[in-house]
Amino acid sequence: MIVIFNPTAGPRRGALLDRVLARLRDLGAPVELRPTACAGDAIRIAAAAEPPDRLVVAAGGDGTLAEVADGLLRNPAAGRLRLGLIPLGTANVLAHEIGLPRRPGEIVRTLLAGRPMPLHAGRIRAEGGDGRRFLMMAGAGFDAAVVAAVTPGLKRRCGKGAYLWHTLRLAAAGGFPLLDVRIDGVPHRAASVVVCNGRHYGGPYRLAPAADLSRPAFEVVLLEKAGGARVLAQGARLMLGALHRAPGARVLPAREVEILGAGPLQADGDLAAALPVRVEASGEFLELMVP
Repeated sequence: MIVIFNPTAGPRRGALLDRVLARLRDLGAPVELRPTACAGDAIRIAAAAEPPDRLVVAAGGDGTLAEVADGLLRNPAAGRLRLGLIPLGTANVLAHEIGLPRRPGEIVRTLLAGRPMPLHAGRIRAEGGDGRRFLMMAGAGFDAAVVAAVTPGLKRRCGKGAYLWHTLRLAAAGGFPLLDVRIDGVPHRAASVVVCNGRHYGGPYRLAPAADLSRPAFEVVLLEKAGGARVLAQGARLMLGALHRAPGARVLPAREVEILGAGPLQADGDLAAALPVRVEASGEFLELMVP
């Protein structure tokens, strides 16, 4: 198997990777380590992977996993390759989605003896770009502004605390302007838009209970208002798995979402593009190893 990893991960995350690799080697599994040096490296490495390395493993967070998935879908041998995960990120949203614990033994069992699950990849198209894939969610408005504010250094030092700090800081600045959104051609307006490919958001929290990673379609969560004093109530509802039922929240099924206006778009917890964008259910699938 090929393991694609970011060598700048913190000591705690590096220790988990070392324990997983040690168990794999004890079991005689052939492992080729491929470190990344900059953004986009994981795409390039995965796109060049060749059988018989049937398993390509993303060791990192949701952003690294999305890059590896993007690379595999560009690979001419994509149909003969499977995707594995060693969750080393801050939120590990996809690991929560598939019920993968951060225990070395469970991770190794999943990589070597798990079952393959079809994994749909969404696609983001911005003006002047050829598009990129995402796996869990793409968001604009308040949540994208928070992601844009978090620096890599602060994220490494504080983990989820970095997102909490900037959530509160931006909330104190007041409400967010409304965005124009077209969901399968029907116009809407919202201050925060999250296009959900999977159910979870921000870690173990369920935002879109009807979403399904194995289905080529999305659930779109619209919040009519975001920021300001309401952010604490919205955060509490998210932790209870009830934000989608909050006053001013709507959830709509979609295959194509256009988000107009200005501002950033985040995808899988990383900055992905600048608005306006079109988010599409691509109909592209990978096989993901799950417990």
